[in-house]
Formats: sequence, structure tokens, C-alpha cells
Amino acid sequence: MGFLKDESGQGAAEYILLFGGIIVIAIAALLVYRSYIQGASSLNAAQDVETIRTTSALQ
Repeated sequence: MGFLKDESGQGAAEYILLFGGIIVIAIAALLVYRSYIQGASSLNAAQDVETIRTTSALQ
């Protein structure tokens, strides 16, 4: 009955669940921001940066 108290694999399983959760969150974030990253929409990161630079320089 000593095998019931053996917890040697528990730490590995917890790390797998932790990294799996992080991967799922990263994939979900990429799906949400996919159009912004690809530049397929009217959103343009380069234009946004330039707008921020010009407005901060005027102040």
C-alpha cells in the first residue's frame, strides 16, 4: 500500500497543467489580436506610434 502515498509524479503533472494554461492563454491572445498584428484591418501599429510621437512632441 506504499504506492498510494507516492507523490513523485504530482509535481510534473502540475507543471504540465501550468504550461498548458499559459499556452492556451497565449493562443487566445494571438487569435484576438490577429488582425492587428497582420495589418489586415484599419488598425495600423506604425501609424499609431507616429500619432503618439507627434502629439507628445506638441505638448
